Amino acid sequence: MNSSKHTELANHAWSVADLLRGDYKQSDYGKVILPFTVLRRLECVLAPTKDKVLEVAARYENQDINPDRFLRKASGHSFYNTSTYTLKAIAGDASHAAKYLNQYYGAFSPNAREVLERYDFAQQIKRLDAADLLYQVVGRFADLDLRPVERDADGNVVLDENGKPIEIVTNHQMGYTFEELIRRFAEQSNETAGEHFTPREVIRLMVNLLVAPDSDALALPGTVRTVMDPACGTGGMLSAAEEHITAHNRDATVKVFGQELNPESWAICRSDMMIKGQDPENIKFGNSFSDDGHAGATFDYLLANPPFGVEWKKVKDAVEYEHEHLGESGRFGAGLPRINDGSLLFLQHMISKMKPVDASGAGGSRIAIVFNGSPLFTGAAESGESKIRQWILENDWLEGIVALPDQLFYNTGISTYFWVLSNRKARDRRGKVVLLDARDYWRKMRKSLGDKRKELGEQHISEITRLYTEALAVIDAAEKGGGHDLADRAGKIKVFRNEDFGYHRITVERPLKLRFEVTEETLVALTASKPIGRVTDVEAFVAALRPLVGKSWTTKSDAWIDLKDAVVAAGLLWPTGAPFGKALREAVGVRDPGGEVQKVKGEPEPDPELRDYENVPLEEDVEEYLRREVLPQVPDAWIDHSKTKIGYEIPFTRHFYVYKPLRPLAEIDGELKALEDEIQALLGEVTE
Repeated sequence: MNSSKHTELANHAWSVADLLRGDYKQSDYGKVILPFTVLRRLECVLAPTKDKVLEVAARYENQDINPDRFLRKASGHSFYNTSTYTLKAIAGDASHAAKYLNQYYGAFSPNAREVLERYDFAQQIKRLDAADLLYQVVGRFADLDLRPVERDADGNVVLDENGKPIEIVTNHQMGYTFEELIRRFAEQSNETAGEHFTPREVIRLMVNLLVAPDSDALALPGTVRTVMDPACGTGGMLSAAEEHITAHNRDATVKVFGQELNPESWAICRSDMMIKGQDPENIKFGNSFSDDGHAGATFDYLLANPPFGVEWKKVKDAVEYEHEHLGESGRFGAGLPRINDGSLLFLQHMISKMKPVDASGAGGSRIAIVFNGSPLFTGAAESGESKIRQWILENDWLEGIVALPDQLFYNTGISTYFWVLSNRKARDRRGKVVLLDARDYWRKMRKSLGDKRKELGEQHISEITRLYTEALAVIDAAEKGGGHDLADRAGKIKVFRNEDFGYHRITVERPLKLRFEVTEETLVALTASKPIGRVTDVEAFVAALRPLVGKSWTTKSDAWIDLKDAVVAAGLLWPTGAPFGKALREAVGVRDPGGEVQKVKGEPEPDPELRDYENVPLEEDVEEYLRREVLPQVPDAWIDHSKTKIGYEIPFTRHFYVYKPLRPLAEIDGELKALEDEIQALLGEVTE
């Protein structure tokens, strides 16, 4: 493809910004340029069959039949327009431009018209007309030649000397042109760019990791692949996946599918698909969680960059209903994450759309998704997040995780990770997960865009792809029982077994040890005690114990004898019942490492203040862990097995942590002294 062609076309379209300046904010230019580009491309594509469509429309005009099917057939596309107007004719009548343009775009087939409506096109027509700009904008786009192929005066395709059509703007070139316009629009709208635009180099790397292991299969004749993005934004990932697959096999058929919640992003994506010749009906509008636009469908490849840390409160009822009533037959049976982050809901949604693998090993899917660090470890044992991770790992779907540099995205500077999943792992890869640390692979941008200050160069993309695919090729070299640095990978790659990420969350108890004493503070506590006030005259009770102030006991039985004697001597009854006994002990008892061990039914009573928790690797015996790690420090500790939970987390940074020794104190002191001298010198200059 001529790399300058799409730039030339994009420059022509973006030149409309010169007309808009002053009447539109820079961040709103795209609201005019993008839909008009779509409109002009559709007009150029439909031009050769326009007369045939008008003829069919006239034939069925007064008949009680929906002519949609016949009009599509007449146009030769999945969309059509039944108006006699053209942009050139509309631009030539400035006084009626708004009226004619509204009629023109209203005559498109419903699927094309819906796209323009999502751009709020009628409002843009009204706004441009009020500023006396409409006919000028229409004229500028009428001069933009977006014809797919060259045709003669009779509408016939012009052939070159080899008998092939002379192409003007191919679908591929048109796609690049539109993506270039999307990129410029995103840069003009930095405050929201990250919501609907993923950096192109990040997408390329993601698609590489998703598709690279299938290179041989993709080169086979007659290859057909389906690709789906449940948070497709403007469609960049879908376009990149299609491009990557067709680069391996020009004859491959790639069908893309997506869903998007933001109306404008959906319109851009659907426009892009229409322009490239994809079926626009495959791009659904709505929330993937509450209104699955591809229910029951499965795909070869799934990829997504869902919004980070976005709550799912708006769809809470629908998600919880599916979780509770459909269970594992639904999408969210594994568990629900906390309400303020729906990232793992997206992943469960995508897993539900993997193709099953048959007995012969055919079928299956691959998934790639962008996450921040939270899904790796957020959530304690048996929380929703932990259960989802456990479900994924126990089903052996997680193939690898790649840590990316920070400051790669427009709307956040945080570190991000690619998760790659597959339900058709090669035999040697089963039960194993690759962790690749690619945080050092980046270059500084010449100009920052929002929070994006770093980018991946082509050499970084190639190197990360090579490291990942080579790791998969030699994954069976991973040492059994833990991480393994693959040879000559400089510690950037480690391979683990699935179970290495599981752990038992054990509760370590220690006995409650008390001594007993009566002090003024004790009496105050007794006076305020509601349980004691319910069973006796608390003021008389406290008065009876006042003579014991200053006295202490080492055992509860001795203390209770003296306390009871004092109360009975005062003419009061000694209360009974567990609430009274507990309240009295709380007031009189004092924690003491050398005190008496309190018991319940003959067993030591645990002290909640000394309770501790430990994460023990899943395959390690917890009692052996206790003997080795805990009892040497606290010999009286024990595990309450009734509270043991199973958890899963992926502590990525811990596995790649490299200790950096502290700098010598003398070096730090020297720097501080130099700074003090510099400050003194500056102060001296000020006071002179």
